[in-house]
Amino acid sequence: MFVSTLIVAISTVKMATTMAAGEERAASEVLRAIARHLNCLNEDSKTTRKRALEAIKRETIDKGLSSGVLQEVFTCLLKSLLKCLSDPMERCRETAIHMLGDFIRCVPQPEDSLPYLMPALTQRLGGKEILEPAEELRLSMVEVLTLTVEVCGRHLAPYLDDMMKILQRTIVDPFPDVKRESCKCTVHFAKSVPEHFHMQAESLVKPLMQTVSHQHSRVRVSTIEATGAVIQYGTGKNVDDVLSHLAQRLFDDSPQVRKAVTVVVGDWLLHLRDRYSYFHKLIPLLLSSLSDDIPEISQRAAELWRQTGALWEQENEDDLKDKMDFLLTPPDLYPAGVARPGLGCRELVVRNLSNLLPALARDVVDWVAGTRVKTAQLLYALLLHAEDHCTQHLQLLLSTLYRACNDPESDVVTNCLRSAKLLGTFVSPEVFLKLLLVHLKTPSSSSSSPHTPLMVLAAVLGGCSRELLKPHLQKIADTLVQPDVCQEYQQAVYLDQLLSCVDALLSVCEKDCCSVSLQLLQVLVTVQSLSTEPQLTDKAGLPSPVGSTFITIHLSCAEQSVVSLCKVQGLATVADLYRQHMDQLLQWLSASQKTWTSYSPQRLQLQVIATQSGPVIGEFLPLLMPLLQNCLDPERDPEMRLHIFTMLSKLLLDATHTLDSQGRFCEHLDVFLLELLLPNLVWKAGRTAAAIRTSALCCLLALLQGGAIPPSQLLAVEERLSPQVLSALEEDSQLSRLLACRSLSTLLKLIGPSLRPDALNNIYPEVLKRLDDSSEEVRGVALRALGLWLASLGKDYNSQLYSQHLVVLFQQLLLHLDDPDSRVQDTVLEVLKTGSGVHPALLKQEVEAVRDKQRTPVYCDQLLQHIHSLRKDTV
Repeated sequence: MFVSTLIVAISTVKMATTMAAGEERAASEVLRAIARHLNCLNEDSKTTRKRALEAIKRETIDKGLSSGVLQEVFTCLLKSLLKCLSDPMERCRETAIHMLGDFIRCVPQPEDSLPYLMPALTQRLGGKEILEPAEELRLSMVEVLTLTVEVCGRHLAPYLDDMMKILQRTIVDPFPDVKRESCKCTVHFAKSVPEHFHMQAESLVKPLMQTVSHQHSRVRVSTIEATGAVIQYGTGKNVDDVLSHLAQRLFDDSPQVRKAVTVVVGDWLLHLRDRYSYFHKLIPLLLSSLSDDIPEISQRAAELWRQTGALWEQENEDDLKDKMDFLLTPPDLYPAGVARPGLGCRELVVRNLSNLLPALARDVVDWVAGTRVKTAQLLYALLLHAEDHCTQHLQLLLSTLYRACNDPESDVVTNCLRSAKLLGTFVSPEVFLKLLLVHLKTPSSSSSSPHTPLMVLAAVLGGCSRELLKPHLQKIADTLVQPDVCQEYQQAVYLDQLLSCVDALLSVCEKDCCSVSLQLLQVLVTVQSLSTEPQLTDKAGLPSPVGSTFITIHLSCAEQSVVSLCKVQGLATVADLYRQHMDQLLQWLSASQKTWTSYSPQRLQLQVIATQSGPVIGEFLPLLMPLLQNCLDPERDPEMRLHIFTMLSKLLLDATHTLDSQGRFCEHLDVFLLELLLPNLVWKAGRTAAAIRTSALCCLLALLQGGAIPPSQLLAVEERLSPQVLSALEEDSQLSRLLACRSLSTLLKLIGPSLRPDALNNIYPEVLKRLDDSSEEVRGVALRALGLWLASLGKDYNSQLYSQHLVVLFQQLLLHLDDPDSRVQDTVLEVLKTGSGVHPALLKQEVEAVRDKQRTPVYCDQLLQHIHSLRKDTV
């Protein structure tokens, strides 16, 4: 056996010797064939040198020689080819570079060329000044260098200095393709000589960071990948130097760049030697990619994060035994459709949360909108991992959310509200309410904007469970209804968030809200009242209050919330809800009525309650009337009285469905007329007093037209009412005169035939004066009032005894029968026709006396004809 083995070995050696001898002979032949061409490389002629290089290539590379022959030839040609790298002719340098690459790729021992190749490349590429002017040739040289790294591997360790000099220069080369190839070379070199690379890896950090923001996305991708290798195989001391740059690349417009950052950071979290020291800096970068818009990136980040957590869990299994056995069930109300992170991932976040949150608190108010959006998304991801461990950081989290919820970017606010909802899911209400409710009362101490604590509270309540929140309902409702909370601010955004808090309670607690129904209704009434502050019109005669703020938010949301409050209590209508609480609501308002002014929210609350309760308000007149009596005292704020009268006018126009819904308004009519209305009709000097009289007249007209006052009661107070109305006919305000005329007309319709003759005779002279009014509308209403006056003259009116009154009336009307306006003439004619039934002879006498003086006697003729026909019918 031994002999046969020895024979085989001897045969193998002989064959190898024979082959080596054959390769040497072949190499000798090739060298003899190219000897003349080698000499031509020293010629001065560019063309000769170029042809010589091409001929050498044909005789060597292109002939498909064996690797052993090429090795021998390459050893002899190497110095000549390297010398050609400095040739003045670009074509010669290009051919030489390509030949070098081909030889290195084909020869079995390329490392033998390193002692000559590396200094030559260093000279051309690694000096302070790049000697190679052509961009394409620099690219070819770097490609040759990359090839050398790939085939030589660890044999390049002695040339670490040369490699670093070259890469430091080529990474910042002006030509983008050279930058990309240099980064590729860096990655391969770091992996080839890891035991030596770390000694000088730091020198590549600066040029890489200079290139990481290059305008070409492919260059940025290559730079990020090279940075990952440099840090991975370096000392690890330069992580801080590159993190800020990589963080900026997470905002890159190119998805490939963001993906590269994600992969690099994930690889560090898995393989970086000192990764435990940098968890708090690397975790935010990877978690930020979870919310990337590109699914491929977010999925890749999720997979890397899962692997990171699993690895950490494996490495710390002894510390996690109890949690691995017992913390397997997710918390109640865990966000739907969201996969719960693994235990390792959660623990990583929990142990680094104290380092992460202060940085997030700073970045969430960064001046760059993109940074704020990413920070808000990251906050949600962190809280999703931290779960109930959020409790110990609650104060910082709330202050961060307050500032972020005031951001003009909707994406920031949306993500922060999602985070706040997680707090409601993971943190006990007893804990977060201690902080949040205090912040509601004193928002200036916790936030620059008063509405943000309300916004956060609404979101937190939305994440709570009904069972945990039920014991705290009373405390929450009592806080919301406090004047410092629900009445302090009138900005639309504040009221909107106050409404959101009520909606959150109704949505989460449902029927449990019955116990705080009154407080919630008070809040809803306040929201509606502060969002409907009317601007005073010019007709009212009062200037708009200086600095007043008029809210323009829609009421539909508040009204829907009132309906929701009804539904959770099983009430059929809103009226039932107000009936349930009207007693407490009116007492609530009465408690502060003595301090009301035009700016008091209570006045607006009364308006909302009175108008929205519908027929229910008519059931509580004994409580309402003292409140109105106090508010309409002539000594109280005039602007407030004006608003109260406006409210009453609207209610009285539909009295059967509001104040008189129970038919009992008549029981309070004497108080309403004599103590509320008439004192405000007394004349006083000034525009403010005039505006009050106008609003009081409007209220009187609504009372007369709305049907809330029986004729018998009206007749009883006519003696006190008529003088005030008649005096209003002389008001400077056209609107006041118009309202007074309409009130007299309505009064005559209701009780005209029942009035005493003296009372009737007191009315018409004042109305006659309005026929000369500057307003055509007032003249028309006055004429119709005179027609009603004449129609009111019944059997008790002695036309013979009071003929002088009729003479005056007929004469004044006949004067206006000749009015230039045909519409006035027609109206006067109709009024006189009505008067013809009172004393036809007297009217005929007056008409015949003025007929010939009329510009249009045709109206007189028509009137005489009407009197004649009337007398004929009588006969």
